[in-house]
Amino acid sequence: MSEIKNLKPESIWRNFYNLTCVPRPSGHLEKVKTFLLDFAKEVGVEAFIDEGNNVVMRKPASPGMENRKTVTMQAHMDMVPQKSPDSNHNFETDPIETWIDNEWVRAKNTTLGADNGIGVAAIMAVMEDKTLKHGPIEGLITADEETGMYGANDLPTGQLKGDILFNLDSETWGCFVVGSAGGVDVTATRTYKEVTVDKARVALKVTIKGLKGGHSGLEIHEGRANANKLMVRVVTRLVDECKAELSIWHGGNMRNAIPYKAETVVTLPAENETKACAIIDEMKQLFETEYRFVENVVELFAEKTALPEKQMDATDRDVVMKAIYGCHNGVLRMIPAIPTVVETSSNLAIIDIEGGNIKFLMLARSSSESMKAYICDTLKGTLTLGGFDVKLSGDYPGWDPNTDSEALNLLKELYQEMFNEEPIVKVDHAGLECSIILSKYPNMDVVSLGPTIRSPHSTSERCLHATVVPFWELLKRALEEVPQK
Repeated sequence: MSEIKNLKPESIWRNFYNLTCVPRPSGHLEKVKTFLLDFAKEVGVEAFIDEGNNVVMRKPASPGMENRKTVTMQAHMDMVPQKSPDSNHNFETDPIETWIDNEWVRAKNTTLGADNGIGVAAIMAVMEDKTLKHGPIEGLITADEETGMYGANDLPTGQLKGDILFNLDSETWGCFVVGSAGGVDVTATRTYKEVTVDKARVALKVTIKGLKGGHSGLEIHEGRANANKLMVRVVTRLVDECKAELSIWHGGNMRNAIPYKAETVVTLPAENETKACAIIDEMKQLFETEYRFVENVVELFAEKTALPEKQMDATDRDVVMKAIYGCHNGVLRMIPAIPTVVETSSNLAIIDIEGGNIKFLMLARSSSESMKAYICDTLKGTLTLGGFDVKLSGDYPGWDPNTDSEALNLLKELYQEMFNEEPIVKVDHAGLECSIILSKYPNMDVVSLGPTIRSPHSTSERCLHATVVPFWELLKRALEEVPQK
């Protein structure tokens, strides 16, 4: 695990390693907040926790640079807790086990937390470095970004001093992000009638797993398989051809992650068990063919399990299955003016069905406010027809690009000078906290940057460690070259 401390730049990787030793899944941040406050005290910078449970650090300007614009560096402290099915990792108590896979840093059977631990580590590296030349700087390390951007939403107005905001949550080196999509959490709930299971039936636990999953913003355009959408096709075949009935369904575990696993329990007449297993084998081969250019592994299998006492009434089951089919999942539209970038999408992230209660959790994204409303209305229309109660929450706006950004022009000039190539300036479909911070601090000049990270929100998450070196060099130069007020 400690091998990553030998990577360059030492200051970022040492701080990132220390961060991986502190449990910090979304919703469980007390330990990491204490860790960050202790760090600030140790290196001699001001730090406090604000009303939004964010950690704020401040460092005065280097001598002679007091008249420079103040820079706020921003990252989020929480990480997505995903693990492989055979992992016993406890995200609330265990450190992340990192390893170096040639050019990549990865974690053993879990998410790595480079999203956004590398950004946090960069802020820590700036705060501890006594040799850097810079104007006034502050670090904003937000809470619970991954589950609803709660820290940014609860950020007090009038607290930040920055004229410029460097968001350190981008995931492609050489790209400066100047805009991002907004999003809405969509939650649909419904009850259903349970009926007693005939004791002559048998029960099968059907599992789909091994899919790539991934970030529902950054990777939604790749057409990765959604475990919930695959499962509805399997269960439908079993209902139609084996007289199966649905008892339990649990698929997905994070609203902003493409679900890589789903499990259901179905009951069926004992004489149809062999036929059901044959259908499941057939569907596995079908999915492998359909997704052969997208997924590396599609695991689909059935295991005999204890017969449940209750199952869903057949009438309710028909309605619910149609609702799952009808829920839009994936890309709805690309940005007409930038056809390589996703404009609007939704992710059928979580399905929980058990004990007479159903809950669907989805995340709808769009860089267009009108299209964001449209995709929400599409989901609501489908689900209300199926008797669901649909609630929208956690609405955050998109971030409109500022093409006259002084901070962007500075970064572009430095990048060209240092690396002898033009950077890419783009808009991301993934939601960034910049839009929320800008709603509270509209005069801030905002750019997002970072090293290369791939497959965040999944166990395939990895950081291209060679890109952390130029990222660090550019960040230092930018702090040194920040213009005067």
